[in-house]
Parts: sequence; structure tokens; C-alpha cells
Amino acid sequence: MDGEELTEQETALYDRQIRVWGADAQRRLSKSHILVSGLKGTVIEFCKNIVLAGVGSVTLIDDRVVTEELLAANFLIPHDENMYAGKSLAVLCCDSLKDFNPMVRVSVQKGDLSSFGVDFFEKFNVVVVSSCSLSTKKLVNEKCRKASKRIAFYTVDCRDSCGEIFVDLQKYLYSKKEVDEMVECLLEYSSFEEAIAIPWRSLPRRVSKLYLAMRVIERFEELESRNPGDTSIADLPDVQKLRKELCEAHSLSESMIPDALLERLLASTTEFPPVCAIIGGILGQEVIKAISGKGDPLKNFFFFDSMDGKGIIEDISIVKAEG
Repeated sequence: MDGEELTEQETALYDRQIRVWGADAQRRLSKSHILVSGLKGTVIEFCKNIVLAGVGSVTLIDDRVVTEELLAANFLIPHDENMYAGKSLAVLCCDSLKDFNPMVRVSVQKGDLSSFGVDFFEKFNVVVVSSCSLSTKKLVNEKCRKASKRIAFYTVDCRDSCGEIFVDLQKYLYSKKEVDEMVECLLEYSSFEEAIAIPWRSLPRRVSKLYLAMRVIERFEELESRNPGDTSIADLPDVQKLRKELCEAHSLSESMIPDALLERLLASTTEFPPVCAIIGGILGQEVIKAISGKGDPLKNFFFFDSMDGKGIIEDISIVKAEG
């Protein structure tokens, strides 16, 4: 992302941010290109944050039409059916996002995310996906890794009052301050497929229960050919059966995935706006760090549950598991 300097207009508009993270970081942001797929509440919060931060461009993918559930936590869409009838989520959100910062190019890409080739993803520095199947997450992450340049890949999922972020920065070099000098650090990330394939018995004893529960729900939706979030409390018996099978295969006690947590994830698939703001804010912060190369990035899962108000970072990667 090396290239031309900030314009006089950009310097004036982003003056406060430049004072915080410097002109070079802002230049990197203003030259970056972000692809975002799956426009539910958490992702909308993220889009708002990075548009205000001053990235170069944001491309939106989501051909779904507006429903009452999708309106619940999406403040970009006017609650007037006459204004959104017949339009896709991406088109509606694009129109509203442009108003937040006219200097950021916001556009819409139609089509199925999984159908795009490596060349398409190479146009971007960051790819963020949500509201997609397990197989799509794996496929898109793999295509990003096959690109000729490093593409930062993120998945985000918010159900009930819980949220999860996954990060893959591949081999990531960044700078941080230690005492009175700047030092360079290198982190190696696992892909999404590699991370979730690690045997549960190899994970830390106090690993987040939300990590395990999300893997069960994700696997259930895949086996049943369900869309993400297309579940209800009526699915609990089948999910409990799957939990038992997975726990036995991984030599893990079923108590690590409580019924109460599964019930919440199955029954309350509508996002809570306050949780969307928290998860979307964390995701925006991480993407800004990845683009600017400043600050310790998240590695590689982040979980939030409003029931206890805690945010937890879990490093679930091949290198760590083997070590």
C-alpha cells in the first residue's frame, strides 16, 4: 500500500486521527480496499467505523432482500417499506454509508461470494465475511491465502448476546513500542479450516465454552443444509445429539458445552444492537491495526458474551497446538 501521500483535504479531515496514529498509518488506511460480505447488525457497525476512519474503499456483497429480522440491528436501512422495497441489503447500505464519509468510495458487488475466484479477492487488502456457511468461510479464506499478496481475512458472527471474531493475517509483521524503542514482531496465523480442525483435547483446559458451542451449531447448520442462523429451540435435541458425538470423538466432557448456551444460540438468532456495537467496534479496531501495521493484533479468536460482560481472546492455532 505504498504510494502517494495524503491530500490536503484528507489531512484536514483526518487531523485528529493523524494525531493519534500518525500520517503514515492514515495514508495506509486511505489507500486500502475492504471487501465486506453479509450485512447484519455487527457488520454494519464495523462498516460505519472503517468508513469514518477513512479507508480508501468499501465493497459490499449481500443480495438478500430486507426482512424484519435484518432490520432489527441495522441502523442504515430506513424503517419505511416504500424506501427499501425491491432493493438488496447491499444497495440500501451502500447509499447510507456514503453519507458518513464522502471521501470513501462505497460500492456494491452482486453475486455469490463463494463463486468469485482468487483474482477477484486480490483487489482487496482486507476481506470480512459474515452470515455465510462453514464451507464458504473455509473456501474464501483459502482463496485469500492463494493470492499473490497478503490479504487479511476475518469472519464475524453474532447470535443472541454472544459474538465471535476469527482473524487470519497469515505471516504478519508489525511494529510496537517496547520501553523507548520500536521493535518489529512477526506472528504466524492458522487458516480458519486449520484452526477449527485442531482436536479439542489439545485446546487449553479453560478454553471458551462459546468457541465449542459455536463449532457445534456451525456443524449442525452444515449437516442440515441450513442458512446461518436458521435455527430454533426445536432443534435442541438434534444439536444435543451432535454435541455428544463430537465430544466423544474429541474425548471432551459434554459439560464444556452447556445446554443453556446452546439454547441461547439456537433460539435467539436476532442480534442485540449493544452487542453489535461492541463486536463491530473490536473488529474495526483490529482491521485498522492490520492495515496500519501498528499495535498488537488479535490472534486469532475473540469471544464476547454479554451475560458476563467479558471479552476473551483465544489463540487456537496449529503452531500453538503442536507446541
